[in-house]
Amino acid sequence: MAKRGVAPVLATALVVVAAFAATASSVRAIGVCYGVIGSGLPSKSDVVQLYKSNNIANMRFYFADQDLLTSLRGSGIGLALDVGNDKLASLAADPAAASSWVKDNVQAYYPDVNIKYIVVGNEVDAGASPVLQAMNNVHDALAAANLAGSIKVSTAVKMDAIINSSPPSSGAFKDASSVSPIVQFLSSNGAPLLANVYPYFAYRDSQGGIDLSYALFEPSSTTVVDPANGLAYKNLFDAMVDAVRAALDKVGGGAVDVVVSESGWPSADGTGATVDNARTYNQNLVSHAGNGTPRKPGPMEVYVFAMFNEDQKDGDPTEKKFGLFNPDKTPVYPITFA
Repeated sequence: MAKRGVAPVLATALVVVAAFAATASSVRAIGVCYGVIGSGLPSKSDVVQLYKSNNIANMRFYFADQDLLTSLRGSGIGLALDVGNDKLASLAADPAAASSWVKDNVQAYYPDVNIKYIVVGNEVDAGASPVLQAMNNVHDALAAANLAGSIKVSTAVKMDAIINSSPPSSGAFKDASSVSPIVQFLSSNGAPLLANVYPYFAYRDSQGGIDLSYALFEPSSTTVVDPANGLAYKNLFDAMVDAVRAALDKVGGGAVDVVVSESGWPSADGTGATVDNARTYNQNLVSHAGNGTPRKPGPMEVYVFAMFNEDQKDGDPTEKKFGLFNPDKTPVYPITFA
């Protein structure tokens, strides 16, 4: 997770109706992001066992790491593997570099390691970076290895990339001219767009304009009805995800799915950042993922941020407090993924 400002999202309720209670159905995929900017973290093999013992089906990791990839062999855990933002320029500039990266970090491990996505850029401004060219080169390298049909290439955007997000049907990309070719790439290759969706930051930045219960998937007096289509939103997460879907529609990406590649709630050091709120949000998120959103009902793929508290992260103090587990593998609070 990078430092972020969150565009104002649904700060004013349009219609007030009955309370909401999230119920789970079959969940397509729930994962947890594994960050390592912390002290005293367990070994990679111990972390893989921690995922398995907690029934966490998928993992997102932010750079290629040989110890982790080795530890994941035979685990069955689905992996969203970032190339690392520091690699974008070299992968874009040189197709041979992309081929080498794929050979060393994908071909050497797949299918023993269940690599699902290669994430080319995390919260990178599409208009000021070589994201698309790097995506093309990585995809071409996968195709040359006969893996493009099995492993999808995507990129992860933050909510700051979306403007006019209230109501959700108004959602649009801030830099549509730069994002549109990326969306066309995803559409052509059957890949989803990854989106980092944080109701916490929208709630915090609203300075009281968003009801806490609405942000936590809890029963609330708030329901937002989108006048463009009549869809009713009973939690902030759905409204934010559907703003991304609306933005995709506007650039010809209506068929592109959305994978929520990060979402979470800090347990300390910020407005509304408590252990109880973090537990409530993340447990409800896991349960709610089986339902989808008003714009696209049905199970969806969600990655909770993050596996561990990372005490060496820079920026806002809350950045250090998103973990589900402490470095000694004890839970910060109980949560069930089954």
